[in-house]
Amino acid sequence: MRPEDSRVILVGAGPGDPDLLTIKGDRMLRKADVVLYDALVNTEMLSRCRSTAKFVYVGKRKGNAPMAQEEINRLLLWHARHHRLVVRLKGGDPLVFGRGHEEVSFLADHGIKTEIIPGLSSALAAPALAGISVTQRGITESFWVVTGTLSDGTLSKDIIHAAQSTATLIVLMGMGKLAEIASLISALRSPLEPMAIIEQASGPAQRQVYTTAQNIVADALSHRLATPAVIVVGNVVDNIMPGFVSGSLNSYQTSGITHV
Repeated sequence: MRPEDSRVILVGAGPGDPDLLTIKGDRMLRKADVVLYDALVNTEMLSRCRSTAKFVYVGKRKGNAPMAQEEINRLLLWHARHHRLVVRLKGGDPLVFGRGHEEVSFLADHGIKTEIIPGLSSALAAPALAGISVTQRGITESFWVVTGTLSDGTLSKDIIHAAQSTATLIVLMGMGKLAEIASLISALRSPLEPMAIIEQASGPAQRQVYTTAQNIVADALSHRLATPAVIVVGNVVDNIMPGFVSGSLNSYQTSGITHV
């Protein structure tokens, strides 16, 4: 097949709930010849595909032997050369810590046309699903979204800069660095700084804990919170939406945090 006859579409699958996939993303899934999907993608979405569609798992997840990005790139290229429509289904949004830019650049270097269909990032979905408005008039007018862990395994330095601001701080992939993050927040803001962890946002097993910097590590351990999870830092955590009803009954309010 000629490169000009094929197309690769990067589709953001959203935070997990299949109903949060965009209409356009759903339409492309239903047309796809091949779908390469990540570990955090809800596989219920694959049932929307044609019966003849091929599925290729290319998940990378902490604790499992990851598939190298270079191998994923090569798989995308191979399928693009042998199929008309290839969907690369990525958790959240393809361009929010999703390495979508690397995949698009690699394919472009080999003459393959690509398209991006944005998805709902857990950076915004998780706080909302836990009743947290990341900006609130009179409390904070901005927010940072940072990764907790860099590719070399170290803590992101941007967290230091964000912690020195008054903005809401949203940390993805930060559970492995929770103690370091909590220590930074305690030192640069306050030990009583409100914090929250939202685990498996939008899924039936969603859980959230509302706590403070000085207690978040102990609270995460006592409730056995694990990845995937989003960490939220800031006074907005202490002011969840009035009348909010969580999509999950597994909500824990700890350490003196009070909600109006």
